[in-house]
Amino acid sequence: MMEFFSALLTKPYVQKTVIAGILSSVACGVTGTFVVIKRIAFISGGIAHAVMGGLGIAIFLGWNPLIGALIFAVLSAALITLFKFRFSQNLDTLVGALWAIGMAIGVIFIALTPGIKKDLSSYLFGNILLVNTESLIILAVLDFILLILVLIFYRQFLYLSFDEEYAKVRGIPVTRMTLLLLTMVSVSVVILIQTVGIILVIALLTLPSATAGLFSKSAGRMIILSTIICLIVLFIGYWSSFTIQNLPTGAVTILVAAVIYIIALVGRRFYTRKRNANKPDNKLH
Repeated sequence: MMEFFSALLTKPYVQKTVIAGILSSVACGVTGTFVVIKRIAFISGGIAHAVMGGLGIAIFLGWNPLIGALIFAVLSAALITLFKFRFSQNLDTLVGALWAIGMAIGVIFIALTPGIKKDLSSYLFGNILLVNTESLIILAVLDFILLILVLIFYRQFLYLSFDEEYAKVRGIPVTRMTLLLLTMVSVSVVILIQTVGIILVIALLTLPSATAGLFSKSAGRMIILSTIICLIVLFIGYWSSFTIQNLPTGAVTILVAAVIYIIALVGRRFYTRKRNANKPDNKLH
């Protein structure tokens, strides 16, 4: 543990890793809360895998891969919203198609990239230990945008997440707000890809928020608690990878998130049963 903190003070790459973790935690807490409440994890997973197409094209053109991923993510969110509200199509089919097409485009363009190929596994499973300054700037800007949007549209997102019909009654433009929410999910996916990769991003987007939801009675508290849990999860993941060099950061991070969720779920159920057992019997005799 002391070796890790010593490296944190002296080695720039470790410092960048921690900064990236903090930025990822903000995205995880802010957007993951609404993903869990609205139960759109499958849609989020489809967007996460569709961005592979943007990554491949960006690599082929020599751009920063995060830019290509962001463009494809936003386009995927727009297509999902369009098909849902304009064409009333089955979202499962559309999301599955985007999932497969995006991955296929990405693999093809990476294969066509001349010269030294980028390591595909670094995008599939994450490689935050190699995050650069340019990527940190992009992550910070995207985080800032997410926070501003949530502050402005917090109440609308709540109505939309709990009950779309009631949101319509309240005069909320459901189609536009859905597009905005899915765009936020897309932005968060791009942020978290740098941390755990495409394959595992949906787990990090949902597990900390699901854990926070066990102990939160409001969405605002859930956002804050989810951000803290995600930060703890990422810290343990980084520390484990730093201590044991052969451990993949992304995979360890997800396992830590899963273990924390299971412990919290079991602990809460045990506490609830114990509390109910200790309550006095109020029945009339």
